[in-house]
Amino acid sequence: MIERRVADKIDAALLRNLIADPDMTHLALAEAAGLARNTVRARLTRYKDEKSLFSFQSRIDPAFLGFPLRAYVVTRVTQRKLTSVGEALAAIPEVIEVCGLSGITDLLVQVVARDADDLYRVAGSILSIKGVKRTSTGLVMRELVSYRIEQLIEKTG
Repeated sequence: MIERRVADKIDAALLRNLIADPDMTHLALAEAAGLARNTVRARLTRYKDEKSLFSFQSRIDPAFLGFPLRAYVVTRVTQRKLTSVGEALAAIPEVIEVCGLSGITDLLVQVVARDADDLYRVAGSILSIKGVKRTSTGLVMRELVSYRIEQLIEKTG
């Protein structure tokens, strides 16, 4: 198992400021965090190399692109076909995330759609993948807690 580096106090200071303003320049970030510009540059490069920060894609609202419906498709698959199922899911543009799970199901597939008919088509595309045994679709009615991470920074050493 690969051991990942854990954020320290310098990382926490940088991340708090990036959450407040993701578009801060290196100089502004250095001033806000009370760090040298070279330290900021080195840390940001490290985050990129370690893949510690998610891509810009995660900041784009699918509704802005014409896909206002979001749903989760709980999926059971034939285990020996998991790789090919994953590849087939990646080929469906409306599939925006797939998580492998343990327990009562195999995959949690997040999808987006233009409307109910489009969601029906997308769900049918998933069900028609060879190796998919069963699906159940749940429409996101409203988001009660948005993705958040800042509260964890306070727990950083």
